[in-house]
Amino acid sequence: MRTFLKAFIVSFLAFFVAFYLGTRVSLVHNSKISGDMDIGFAENIHKPNRLLTKFESQPSEPEEFSSLEEAFEKSQRLNFIILGMEDVRTDTIVLGSLCQRTKTVDLIAIPRDTYIHRKGYDEGGKRRINSVYQDHGISGVKQTISYIMAGIPLHYYVIIDYEGVEKLVDLVGGVEVDVPFHMKYRDSSSDPPLDIDIKEGRQLLKGKEALDFIRYRKGNNRMGYPDGDLGRIKAQQAFLKAFASKAMDNLVPIISKGLKYIETDLRLMEALTYGRNMIGASSEDIRFRLLPGKPDLREVDKRIYSYYIYNDRETKAMLEEIYNVRGQGINKAVD
Repeated sequence: MRTFLKAFIVSFLAFFVAFYLGTRVSLVHNSKISGDMDIGFAENIHKPNRLLTKFESQPSEPEEFSSLEEAFEKSQRLNFIILGMEDVRTDTIVLGSLCQRTKTVDLIAIPRDTYIHRKGYDEGGKRRINSVYQDHGISGVKQTISYIMAGIPLHYYVIIDYEGVEKLVDLVGGVEVDVPFHMKYRDSSSDPPLDIDIKEGRQLLKGKEALDFIRYRKGNNRMGYPDGDLGRIKAQQAFLKAFASKAMDNLVPIISKGLKYIETDLRLMEALTYGRNMIGASSEDIRFRLLPGKPDLREVDKRIYSYYIYNDRETKAMLEEIYNVRGQGINKAVD
């Protein structure tokens, strides 16, 4: 039973929750976009029952596919989105893709300022992906992500807010991390207000301090990580692995108490089925990625906005690598 619980926490709780702690991406962004989006609520985005049947009847997927379309149709991968909420906006968006055959997880961070133009939503602030939830809810977010990710099927969602992050870190007794420099920043207008003051060096961070470590970008003097967001992402990923390792030593209380801080449409029996197939997985099987693109500026109604412009071609190539598509002969197998 303990072996199963270990697989469950690595493949489910750490996957859905700790990933929020380790993959938050905020970049300064934008310029061009490949096209405008007429948002609707597609019914083929969420197919949990069909996917569960596939897992039960076909224990292993083909090692490779001839096209991305074939991969989306036949692969047994489980795809879901993790949303970290800041009031009514999605402060964090991560697409997770779990491969049962290889027991690996790919996490694609989608910058909150990713440019997406929905018809009828022409204001500069409404052209960021983090505004979709307020207008269209979780269904709109799922459709938008599928749209920019070449039509990838999305099966589940997970939502967690700042309070949930603090509680989950406290459940494991805090996380030990190496703080690279003195992190000091104050912003009373933030929600919740930010008052960060974490000394440099290796130390145990609990609830609020852990959240401050994750949220920190730069100080009031504009100084931060020497390599910008790349350095911050690396620090957060190190935090994630430390959290996952600590969580494995506290399986029962995390499972029994931690799930109440998460909102998800994944049912318990579905989680048990997927978790059973992930026995043997560990934090080392997690692969971090960033939605391909670049930051740039765009003028909207005579104002300059920062956006992140995703790259269609590179995004498709990334997905072909993840799904092990070999039809074009341009991608290497993932395993």
